[in-house]
Amino acid sequence: MKLKASWYSRRVHQDTQLVRWGHMGRPVLLFPTAGGDAEEIERMLMIRVLEPLIAAGRIKVYSVDSLAARTWGDRDMGHRHCAWLQNQFDAYIYREVVPAIRTDCETPDIEIVVAGASIGAFNAMASICRHPDVFKQAICMSGTYDVERFIKDAHGNPLPPSLPNFYFSSPLQYLPRLGESPQLQQLRKRFVLMAHGGGRWEDPAQDWTMARLLGAKGVPNRVDPWGPEYDHDWPTWRTLLPKYLGEVE
Repeated sequence: MKLKASWYSRRVHQDTQLVRWGHMGRPVLLFPTAGGDAEEIERMLMIRVLEPLIAAGRIKVYSVDSLAARTWGDRDMGHRHCAWLQNQFDAYIYREVVPAIRTDCETPDIEIVVAGASIGAFNAMASICRHPDVFKQAICMSGTYDVERFIKDAHGNPLPPSLPNFYFSSPLQYLPRLGESPQLQQLRKRFVLMAHGGGRWEDPAQDWTMARLLGAKGVPNRVDPWGPEYDHDWPTWRTLLPKYLGEVE
């Protein structure tokens, strides 16, 4: 069963959509890649390979439109604005999308699995680190976490990592500075899975860097390296995600 919902979000200043596949099961928020919309995962046949889990009532899959083309991917936009917009996207997910998913599930406190590939993995990682109160697990495939290289000032110089909106948006900056708090205590009860291939366009070092930061904070995590035949591309992600979602309770 496929269902679409749309509304105008004042947080991100655009019309947005939330698409759902399935009728019952654990809600999974699956972020698109950098230029994708909420139906990218269907066009790229991800929903097809997840169909056995969906049909069995194991999972309900939700997706939203990506804003990455307006943030890290927009070289013409002022990058202070881009960092601000990424922070607004996080607020949109937490304040608008999560309540919509919980309403659809008819369970006001249901915990959500968050997942994605490439920039989608970045958004999944950022979501669980900032909001472990609602996200129970993150599945991050071929993650692109080092977004500092995308933010430059008008002269091409990197913006300071301490820039507030960038600091809150980037897990690589945010997590090391996350002190002892109820948020960190809750994050330690969660689980982050990072998987990557060894083929073309992959950057495994980003997973290992993220794993060290999570481990230093006592956050349970695992890195799964796959072989050289697995590229940074949809065939890899269509192989990985059904396996990992099949393990979710």
